[in-house]
Amino acid sequence: MSQPEVHGFQTEVKQLLQLMIHSLYSNKEIFMRELVSNAADAADKLRYKALSDDSLYQGDGSLRVRISHDKDAGTVTISDNGIGMSRDEVIENLGTIAKSGTAEFFSNLSGDAAKDSQLIGQFGVGFYSAFIVADKVTVRTRAAGAAADQGVEWVSEGEGSFTLEDITKEERGTEITLHLREDEKEFADDWRLRSIVTKYSDHISIPVEFYKEATEEQDGPDGEKIPATPASWEAVNKAEALWTRSKSEISDDEYKEFYKHVSHDFADPLKWSHNRVEGKHEYTSLLYIPSKAPWDMFNREHKHGLKLYVQRVFIMDDAEVFMPNYLRFMKGLLDSNDLPLNVSREILQDNKVTQAMRTALTKRSLQMISGLAQDEEAYATFWKEFGQVLKEGPAEDSGNQEKIAKLLRFASTHNDSSAETVSLEAYVERMVEGQDKIYYITADSYAAAKNSPHLEVLRKKGIEVLLMSERIDEWMMSYLTEFDGKAMVNVSRGNLELGELEDQAEKEQQEQIEKQSEDLVKRVKVVLGDKVKDVRVTTRLTDSPACLVTADDEMSAQMIKLMQAAGQPVPESKGVFELNPEHPIVQKLDQEQDEQEFAAWIELLLSQAQLSERGSLEDPSSFIKQLNELWLKLAK
Repeated sequence: MSQPEVHGFQTEVKQLLQLMIHSLYSNKEIFMRELVSNAADAADKLRYKALSDDSLYQGDGSLRVRISHDKDAGTVTISDNGIGMSRDEVIENLGTIAKSGTAEFFSNLSGDAAKDSQLIGQFGVGFYSAFIVADKVTVRTRAAGAAADQGVEWVSEGEGSFTLEDITKEERGTEITLHLREDEKEFADDWRLRSIVTKYSDHISIPVEFYKEATEEQDGPDGEKIPATPASWEAVNKAEALWTRSKSEISDDEYKEFYKHVSHDFADPLKWSHNRVEGKHEYTSLLYIPSKAPWDMFNREHKHGLKLYVQRVFIMDDAEVFMPNYLRFMKGLLDSNDLPLNVSREILQDNKVTQAMRTALTKRSLQMISGLAQDEEAYATFWKEFGQVLKEGPAEDSGNQEKIAKLLRFASTHNDSSAETVSLEAYVERMVEGQDKIYYITADSYAAAKNSPHLEVLRKKGIEVLLMSERIDEWMMSYLTEFDGKAMVNVSRGNLELGELEDQAEKEQQEQIEKQSEDLVKRVKVVLGDKVKDVRVTTRLTDSPACLVTADDEMSAQMIKLMQAAGQPVPESKGVFELNPEHPIVQKLDQEQDEQEFAAWIELLLSQAQLSERGSLEDPSSFIKQLNELWLKLAK
């Protein structure tokens, strides 16, 4: 044996261990579920690798998980004969957390044990749950295919460091020994451990075995002899893949526990769908909608997808090709009879069978979400967690755009709330007589959208407007151009066409106002020059003197910010300056004879319009100086 080496944990692991040690979990027994799940995954991975190299079995192809305990010593041991780990893999897997979003995760910890335990579960830290009940953990492991003297022992007391030592281990796989805390010795009990495995891990597809003591020959109640039995290991779970069983045989609790196994989540899912397809393609899918978003959900490059099995043989985690990116929050598995056992990610990309299954699974996922939408409270939970990701759908999946559009939710002028609860179908049902378009506005915040001057004439006519304030909204709406045959119209772009919502008298009055304002418009154009794309009078304002409108051929302020945040170059957008000739300020300016005074006020109105539309000014100091000068003149 070599001398033990001491290594320090990654900073995030130190913080996490402290949380574990202080027993954040109210349900401590889940440590067994997590460790048994990890052991089963190790067996699955060996089975897959052995398809191309059966020497990895080293003569023993029977895979199992074994659990033993020593009540006197206060230890529990979980062992498997799966894939095992090399020295480097031990350091990588047990010394770091290979997850994005760690800083955000820890910044969101509140100090409330119940809430923080949910966050930890959401983050996914299965192995470290051992420290809920143990003050010392020993891991002995050897990678499949390695020699017996290439084993590794990892030991930690959860105090910020761990030791590594080379050892001899005769059997491949991993053995984890938990040295229980004094107040957790209840877990070193055979009946307690068996009941936990039966409760949480009955669905594991390989045997989970407990040691059964030898018995001597005994007399039965009727005088018959009960033969002696040798000591042996016996399975306490069904050892049958859950998804291969009939749906009628599986309880809701079993479905929920299986979800936690495949997702390493600690919360129950919102909904699931178990489906077996036969015909041209044969496969079984078990899909789940989680109740909590993972910390890395907005990292589009991070691995996501379904667990892939072929003929009940585990092939890979995170088979992303079966689920579009905007549904990357979906969890579950796919077991195909049509794919080859040696399938790779590269083969999956161009496989016709894969594409057919992707189409079907996408359709089923959208049906699940649609079903969830029938429960307003459950859908509000879903939308809060996953709504911003689902908004990527209209751009990514044109074939399902109408279905996705029905699932979208928005804030609107229909109610006085920033909560996104309004569906497009509900909007259409409330459309006023003569309305043939769906009106919306995008802004930097809900307040900016709600109070935008662009809404004035629509509010006056009782027309509902969707209020959008998320960065993704502008991008989404560039693809979602209609719904139910009705055009989606951004009220802050181009000319606001109200169609039949304007009567003939209003149209004639507008034409007359435009004619009467021709000289005013010419004067304003001279003052502003190339600072704006155009100047015109407007019908969209009732209370404000002026506004800035994005021209049809220009990029909106929100899209510019989105592109800039992504580091992309953007063209200049000047906008169209629209005046409300019926506003007292504009009428007063129309009578102003001093061109210098007129120019100062027009410049001020433009700055106000830019501030309202874009949320900022290129030169705020000049605006303030100009405003102060005008105030001084008015004060004289």
